[in-house]
Amino acid sequence: MPAIGSFKGRRKTVQKLTAGRKTFLVTNYVVLTIAALLCILPLINVLAISFSSKSAAAAGFVKLWPVDFTLSSYKYALSKHEFLDGFVVSLKRVALGYAVNMLLTILTAYPLSKERSSLRSRHSYAWFFIVTMLFNGGLIPTYMTIKEAGLLDSIWSLVLPGAVPVFNVILLMNFFRELPKEIEEAAFMDGAGHWRVLWRIYCPLSLPAIATITLFTLVAHWNSWFDGLIYMNSTSNYPLQSYLQTIIVTSDLNAVASNDLLVTEVSDRTFKAAQVFLAALPVLVVYPFLQKFFMKGLVMGSVKG
Repeated sequence: MPAIGSFKGRRKTVQKLTAGRKTFLVTNYVVLTIAALLCILPLINVLAISFSSKSAAAAGFVKLWPVDFTLSSYKYALSKHEFLDGFVVSLKRVALGYAVNMLLTILTAYPLSKERSSLRSRHSYAWFFIVTMLFNGGLIPTYMTIKEAGLLDSIWSLVLPGAVPVFNVILLMNFFRELPKEIEEAAFMDGAGHWRVLWRIYCPLSLPAIATITLFTLVAHWNSWFDGLIYMNSTSNYPLQSYLQTIIVTSDLNAVASNDLLVTEVSDRTFKAAQVFLAALPVLVVYPFLQKFFMKGLVMGSVKG
């Protein structure tokens, strides 16, 4: 009898935990759904405005669905050479920045992932990088450094100041440290050196972490706008986000000739909405391909110091 009573007690406990777990899951999904809607609804509104007519957008009739559907704003945006120039500059920046960031991140994270017995003063090197996350040289000294290096008005002024993203280094370093040491030891016994171990073993096994920092790097370079305003003297060298910042702050259609036929169909609001959505589109396209690696790489790269 005591055994049966004990079993019934455990069964009730399991049922209570299951009910609580269900309540937690339902609450969690509801909260996350609301948060997701709060993030995506503004983007849907911008998209609807960009496809709406000039009069409908000006009257405030557009909510989550286009009114008087038209592509005039996109045609006008793609006809602006400033927008296209900024798009090309951003593509160059992403390509160069990604190559530089990933190469230096991998080459920095690999030695820092070793034990102190393999790399003397490992903690000193690690703190050398961590300090840069806490303190920086300041805006004016950084500008003076870029100027004295002759990088002003150059694409390299947008790439080199952030060549070693320390947060990504820490993330990848922790992921490297989670890999089984036996694989590395077996490779060394077969005559492999550090270069071969890094590129043939560590990198292929670290695809989730590499995909995660790839997403971080692409988004950071694509969305950055402030450095373009500081380091570029010519507006033709502005990356896309810097150009968008200037047109959002100041109306871009004021300088348009009155004989432009598209101006009669495009308002300042629909024009800006079209450009904002076009600027966000590349990240929206890339993210689904990296999302399956994102959570695994982020979690596994942050569990060990």
